[in-house]
Amino acid sequence: MDGAPQVPEIRTTCAYCGVGCGVLARPDGAGGLTVRGDPDHPANHGRLCSKGFALGETLSLDDRLLTPRVFGQDANWDAALDLVADRFRQAVAQHGPESVAFYVSGQLLTEDYYVANKLMKGFVGSANIDTNSRLCMASTVAGQKRAFGTDTVPGTYEDLELADLVVLVGSNLAWCHPVLYQRLAAAKAARPAMKVVVIDPRRTATCDLADMHLALAPGSDVALFNRLLVEIDKGGAIDVDYLRHVNGFDETLRAAMAQEGGVTGLDPAQLAAFCKMWVGTEKVVTVFSQGVNQSSSGTDKVNAILNCHIATGRIGRPGMGPFSVTGQPNAMGGREVGGLSNALACHLDIEDAGHRDLVRSFWQAPTMAKGAGLKAVDLFERVRTRQIKALWIVCTNPAVSMPDADVVRDAIAACDFVVVSDVTANTDTARLAHVLLPATGWGEKDGTVTNSDRTISRQRAVLPAPGAARADWAIICDVARRMGFGSAFDYASPAEIFEEYATLSGLAAAVGRDFDISGLTGLGQAGYDALPPTRWPVAPQGQTERFFADGEFFTSDGRARMVPVTARPPAARTGPRYPFRLNTGRIRDQWHTMTRTAKAPRLNQHLGEPFLEIHPHDATALGIAPATLVRVTSPTGTCILRALVTDRVQPGQVFAPMHWTAETAPSGRIDALVPGIVDPLSGQPESKAAVVALAPYDAGWFGFAVSTGAMSPDCAYWARSRVEAGWRAELAGQEMAHDWEAEARRLFAMPDTHCQSIHDPASGTARIAFLDGDRLLAALFVGRAPVALSRDHLASQLGQIANAPLSGRPSADMPDPGAVVCACLNVGVNTIGAAIASGQATTVAQVGTCTGAGTNCGSCRPEIAVLLARAQRLEAAE
Repeated sequence: MDGAPQVPEIRTTCAYCGVGCGVLARPDGAGGLTVRGDPDHPANHGRLCSKGFALGETLSLDDRLLTPRVFGQDANWDAALDLVADRFRQAVAQHGPESVAFYVSGQLLTEDYYVANKLMKGFVGSANIDTNSRLCMASTVAGQKRAFGTDTVPGTYEDLELADLVVLVGSNLAWCHPVLYQRLAAAKAARPAMKVVVIDPRRTATCDLADMHLALAPGSDVALFNRLLVEIDKGGAIDVDYLRHVNGFDETLRAAMAQEGGVTGLDPAQLAAFCKMWVGTEKVVTVFSQGVNQSSSGTDKVNAILNCHIATGRIGRPGMGPFSVTGQPNAMGGREVGGLSNALACHLDIEDAGHRDLVRSFWQAPTMAKGAGLKAVDLFERVRTRQIKALWIVCTNPAVSMPDADVVRDAIAACDFVVVSDVTANTDTARLAHVLLPATGWGEKDGTVTNSDRTISRQRAVLPAPGAARADWAIICDVARRMGFGSAFDYASPAEIFEEYATLSGLAAAVGRDFDISGLTGLGQAGYDALPPTRWPVAPQGQTERFFADGEFFTSDGRARMVPVTARPPAARTGPRYPFRLNTGRIRDQWHTMTRTAKAPRLNQHLGEPFLEIHPHDATALGIAPATLVRVTSPTGTCILRALVTDRVQPGQVFAPMHWTAETAPSGRIDALVPGIVDPLSGQPESKAAVVALAPYDAGWFGFAVSTGAMSPDCAYWARSRVEAGWRAELAGQEMAHDWEAEARRLFAMPDTHCQSIHDPASGTARIAFLDGDRLLAALFVGRAPVALSRDHLASQLGQIANAPLSGRPSADMPDPGAVVCACLNVGVNTIGAAIASGQATTVAQVGTCTGAGTNCGSCRPEIAVLLARAQRLEAAE
């Protein structure tokens, strides 16, 4: 230590899911950050998941967009923004305001979101601005508005810890919201009598915590909660006093009684046990997420859940209520500013003329949108039919993430004028843009976000903006000024935008809306800079922690609405041609389309390529062996994925993650398989119920490669990911190469580098290693079957003096840790297995003591529990 004072830590907020964890970040002096959880933030109390823990490793500039680009050429800001403003203005003049559209993101900060919506809805005069939150939470928005009158989350995170029963519906909390899962696990450990139920067709990591797992048939959630409502009535759990504040009870109960409960596919005894548990437990929280929302009946599913809580009055009190967990860091903030095309700022309704007049007057808007705009699927359909002439995509990757992704990609490519604001040019969407605008990213941005329990937190800049990158709000305002709307967008800072937004919220509250942060007006720059995490509403007279315990709602008559609903199966039906139901979702260490997470080598080690979970019975029937490749075909597209044979999925059902792109695994773009079927009310796509056919992919060869430099695969299947000293890739193709050394030199761009090689044409194997002296630069291993070798060990040898690199395995004196289980501390499965085999580790906690695995974020603890159970079964069998 040289005694130099450390740069102080800066309080900010994580860039990933809607838990909204507080982060303490400090520049490390090398362009990155050191990060740790903020012990004082109410969302996480110091915890971080594997993704949050690795945030400091995602900030390299090697793929950053650092200057504007116009038609593929670097340009200055004036030229780029003038062109954007001119082309949007021309489109509006020639074709009307409905000919232009914005598609934005739940990763934007609230201030960015606010000015984008203000520009489109108040000044361009069109509501054709939608957000990728449409793909995540729109059904919750629609369901809560039907029941409560506004999109209101009634409770708080603390309710999960105070409840005696927590029901998780369509939520793999352990992987998708790991810190919230750890809070729940800690509460259950402290109060073992607490019960947890998981409702999910698939057995996920979250089931490790569950007292009961209901593996219901896909799409049958409404039938399940209708049955629960009937049992609530039979069991005398209806809160008659609370029903004085409710409309629609009788009609809703009649609809529920008419529902056939057998469509859930659940064992009647198990279903009865669940209903008895729910009915008999007053302090119950029902947590729901994408498994509920991403459905053609998602809004009805939400209302089926809300009906049960309203009927019992178990809402808005400590430890009770429905609770929607959001998928993005500012999906809630986007909903609050009117980020969806059918909303206005501060939870005002765009279809309400009075609300439109209020906002028009406040903004002094010359051309207020007259009604709802296009929802995401419809918006891109208008792009496809060339009715949208100018499209601005901000901080998202719809060419990958939208349903029917191949059609959306081609539609964007054919659009007359496309602008993309992002941190990188290397996304499937950015490669289609006429104009690329370099935006600041996490660690450089300054503004606010709102998490799943209504807590507003500050994201603060810790690093300077690189190159010519600018904040999204500043880019949008600069275009607005160039379009002639100068005085309305003449902000000097995010604090000024927040002040305007908070002021508008007070006007919204005055006309009966829930969202009110008018108590935060007048902060000024210093107050905004120091703003601590704050849960809304924050009115001048004080804060409210929870909603609806008093029976006061935001409907026209102030009463809650119970909504009669009837279960509908998924819109796409299985049949002889497409016999399997495809479920999609996230994995533990990746997020969205991996633009950020894939930059952190540790996050690529757990599950490094796109895969398909398939039940053993189905795999056997189709001749699909573990670790081989599967061709997956739907009516809209085709993918090639690695087979993961497991009983986590039920027969007839398969699961695939949604993260991979043309940048990382072109044959793994999973949303190419998903049709553009939507919920008729919310417009949210049915992303978890596509129908598919499966067949073994007839690969003539399989390969594995590592390299210190970037690789350029050219084969039918490849999946590429970063490692500490370079890259690794899984490869496969149909025809064996005549000269594998020549292929390897092309793959690695090493035409003259010294190599060692072993070739056996008879067996179809080849092993080639490129060296600089004794240091390993690259290696390719090829065989007719999936190549068996120690992948993590080989990747760790890049740039090092390699001992027998062609063996593909560590020497006898170098233990092989195996595939990574704990990404935080880089602990492999073999290391954990050795601790278990030694007898020193018979519990998850003891594994942590011996190896460190599971002692940081805890996301890997369910997998450690599986390894322990497997070892115990083997011991019992012996």
